[in-house]
Amino acid sequence: MTSRKTSQPAQNLTGLLDCLVTETSGETVTLGQLMGIVERRSFGAVILLLGLIAVSPLTIVPGATWAVAAATLLFSVQLLFGLKHPMMSRKLFDLKMPRPALETFVKTTRNLAHVADKLTAPRLGFLTRPPFVIGVALVCTIAALVTFPLGLIPLGPVLPGISILLMGIGLTARDGVFLLLSTLAMAGAVLLVVRWLT
Repeated sequence: MTSRKTSQPAQNLTGLLDCLVTETSGETVTLGQLMGIVERRSFGAVILLLGLIAVSPLTIVPGATWAVAAATLLFSVQLLFGLKHPMMSRKLFDLKMPRPALETFVKTTRNLAHVADKLTAPRLGFLTRPPFVIGVALVCTIAALVTFPLGLIPLGPVLPGISILLMGIGLTARDGVFLLLSTLAMAGAVLLVVRWLT
């Protein structure tokens, strides 16, 4: 399976989504291919994509919820330890999806990305830089971890998925307000796990 690269990188969240279609080809697309497109941009773009998938109908694919959680955990731990650029294991992302499903995913989430592009602005930018970004990475790590038990509950992974999505938006747009909102969503997810276990 091949992918075709464009000379113009995505300048915003909407453009990043469009690249998922324009820079891939073939009847099926793997999660690894999608990660390969965004990984050369930033950690924020990778986490944003994972968050979008986590709250989309693509998670009805068997094993998709845990695959996305595992990928999120991998990247957030890398961010936690201060890596400058995301690294990925291709073997982890063999999950395949039909191209029509990818196109539907991009179409349905494009409006969300468009709204996010309008709502985001460089605010509380210090939260996206060291040492505060370590706390951001920790929140994302916890959100990924709680997804595993919540995956056993109908609609359980939605809340940590929202947290991961907001985290990706905040990191990509350098908007600390979205990072704070992500922390609130993660806290709700943790509370849900605690209540489920007790």
